[in-house]
Amino acid sequence: MTKTLQHYVNGAPLDGTSGRFSDVFNPATGEVQARVPLATPAEVNKVVAAAQAAFPAWAAATPLRRARVMFKFKELIEKNMDRLAAAITAEHGKTFPDAQGEVTRGLEVVEFACGIPQLLKGEYTEQVGGGIDAWTIRQPLGVVAGITPFNFPAMVPMWMFPVAIACGNTFILKPSERDPSAGLILAELLKEAGLPDGVFNVVHGDKQAVDAILTHPGIEAVSFVGSTPIAEYVYHTGTAHNKRVQALGGAKNHMIVMPDADLDQATDALMGAGYGSAGERCMAVSVAVAIGDKVGDALIDRLTPKVRSLKVGPGMDKEVEMGPLVTRQHLEKVRGYVDQGVKEGAKLVVDGRDLKLQGYENGFFMGGCLFDNVTTDMTIYKEEIFGPVLSVVRAPDYESAVKMVNDHEFGNGTAIFTRDGDAAREFASQIKVGMVGINVPIPVPMAFHSFGGWKRSLFGDHHMHGPEGVRFYTRMKAITQRWPTGIRSGAEFIMPTMK
Repeated sequence: MTKTLQHYVNGAPLDGTSGRFSDVFNPATGEVQARVPLATPAEVNKVVAAAQAAFPAWAAATPLRRARVMFKFKELIEKNMDRLAAAITAEHGKTFPDAQGEVTRGLEVVEFACGIPQLLKGEYTEQVGGGIDAWTIRQPLGVVAGITPFNFPAMVPMWMFPVAIACGNTFILKPSERDPSAGLILAELLKEAGLPDGVFNVVHGDKQAVDAILTHPGIEAVSFVGSTPIAEYVYHTGTAHNKRVQALGGAKNHMIVMPDADLDQATDALMGAGYGSAGERCMAVSVAVAIGDKVGDALIDRLTPKVRSLKVGPGMDKEVEMGPLVTRQHLEKVRGYVDQGVKEGAKLVVDGRDLKLQGYENGFFMGGCLFDNVTTDMTIYKEEIFGPVLSVVRAPDYESAVKMVNDHEFGNGTAIFTRDGDAAREFASQIKVGMVGINVPIPVPMAFHSFGGWKRSLFGDHHMHGPEGVRFYTRMKAITQRWPTGIRSGAEFIMPTMK
């Protein structure tokens, strides 16, 4: 029997009332395993009202009190790691170890948020004038929301809400309707950790819910991760309604392979970064830029047998390296890009379009695809495919490769593989991309730094999590103070404590 999921509002599951639902599939079998309610604007209003009611008390809670909830939440995530990972694999399709890794990277942001008493400390200056002192503080915004994508149903929400909540805000999560269960599990664990009702809420939905969030006067800020067209829409709609918005969009991540690179190491890096999670990562490497034909030929020779032998299958299989894509619709979209690449003249060295697995004939599976001789005017070079498709581009020299990266409309992540420290240093300085790897294929910053791209990969001024996250979810207040002669009380002989 297909289960029906619920929203999570004011500390408890809540049935949807719209009468509209979206199917949640098992990508390995193609079967519908659940249906998720799609909220109306009226339902979003109720969620916002619950978050608004919870805000004053939570904002007034001490940073230490909030940090202790985060510490307990961290402990509960560690205990429920496999439960969360299994839910991700069941609805997204990625392999179970990959899902565990996703939860771990989200957990790192929770660990960062545990330090919120230190992170919220302001600046103080004594005697800015005669008898006058001045200081700054950072205060929460109010109700904030996160709209998150299907590819990381636990990690990306945890890039947002731990910092937002630790700063004293209340939070509304609108997870992807394709794999919503991880968000509901996180809501349960937050309640178990002692988070007051209404501080964290989950509302499911499609464009109706998104638009209701973006236009609601009671929501102060919106965080978003998704494709560039939708990110641009979220940014402009949200800011037009007086919201603070950070909207992370698409990517086309290049990895430059220099002639002096360790080609075996570079090949292994391209396999993991290009085909891990079936390429459904905003930091996936989808373009390998070989400097010279000798490097290009060597990469193709090494990559071809590895791509052909990729172990594809259901994510809970311990031997599997790559699972299915998330939906049949997305599978057909990725196949269409491969068709277009062939049509435009790229050389399809490995064709995984028609992969069929015995016992999983209705699953959303596709083998790895590898293109050679891709040029910058081709669709598969210009657009984000978000699938297991790697393109090898030949560049005559380092300068041409850098220009290629800098000229692309996306600027999310990039990498260079080289033994030349001078070239690496110059690359890091000159490249117009937000996150850079030096012999690191997926340069996702640790939680105490901040994540975000440049150009059409980010709309808004703030990157996500880390110090930038704290700034995004708070507003600064500057205070200047002078006192007349004070009233002094008598002595106290007990250990002073903060109440």
